[in-house]
Amino acid sequence: MKRRELITLIGGAAALPFAARAQQPAGRVYRVGYLAGGSRDQQIHLINAFEEGLRSLGYRIGQNIAIEYRFADGEVQRLPALAADLVQLGVDLIVCGNHASTVEAMKASTTLPIVMASVADPVRDGLVVSLARPGGNVTGFSADGGSESETQGKRLELLKEALPNLTRVGVLWNPDFRAHLARLESMRDLTQPLALKLVAVEARGLDTLEQAFATMVKEQMQAFIVFSDTVLFNYRQQIGVMAIKNRLPATSGLKEFAEAGLLLSYGPDFRTLYRGAAVFIDKIFKGAKPADLPVEQPTKFELVVNLKTAKALGIDIPPTLLARADLVIE
Repeated sequence: MKRRELITLIGGAAALPFAARAQQPAGRVYRVGYLAGGSRDQQIHLINAFEEGLRSLGYRIGQNIAIEYRFADGEVQRLPALAADLVQLGVDLIVCGNHASTVEAMKASTTLPIVMASVADPVRDGLVVSLARPGGNVTGFSADGGSESETQGKRLELLKEALPNLTRVGVLWNPDFRAHLARLESMRDLTQPLALKLVAVEARGLDTLEQAFATMVKEQMQAFIVFSDTVLFNYRQQIGVMAIKNRLPATSGLKEFAEAGLLLSYGPDFRTLYRGAAVFIDKIFKGAKPADLPVEQPTKFELVVNLKTAKALGIDIPPTLLARADLVIE
């Protein structure tokens, strides 16, 4: 049930003024590569938002713009070959979703413009020099508003609001994604002042999830946070089922995890980010350089509460928390 419409104005990118909808040069067909670690089915809502953003700017797919889609289907080891394939095709620009796909696109080309749609902290991860002046061939969105520790802190705060007696928290993460190492350190910095016991539990795939949950139960974790990546996102349904089975409330930055059975999620509306990626593309095609286009940040975040999961776990969600939710799953 929708509690309120999420209206996200992300700097200048999300606003699509009429003046910007100029027709492209006659006869020119731009080629855009779209590189994703997940599958097409998982990305369909983001693809729709992305294509909608292009259409709103006067682009017509198959007429003045062509999109080459490449999906790793959760097999991140395929990303380097897929990125190289797009470069060899001679695309004018590559759009990437998360950290892993952006890194592989950067390895494939140091000159081709790259637009990242949802990288958590591109400065810390070394993808750009700064948000204000990226400095290379990459620009786009910083999905956590430029301060991932602040966003992680908010997720922790929401979890503690739902569970006032929370003292022991687990982190479910995939160590194969190197960017998670810094996120784990950031989480430790957040939990220590709150006197929260933090236990990081590794999960590289489906075959390791059972052991990960067994470890959290053994360590008497009262809840856990998921560090999402392409692999764990693919197994979100299994994670949701295991979380309820082991009576472990959980949160993540992606709404899809709450829809899969986690108690909460808190993060940006990614459809808005992918729609806004079209504006970066338009600016680059009109002559702007990625190095000079500031990385933009979401200004509003989406809170999702799974009331069905709360009831299954015997948790009474405070009315004040429910009132702030953008979406309540019942």
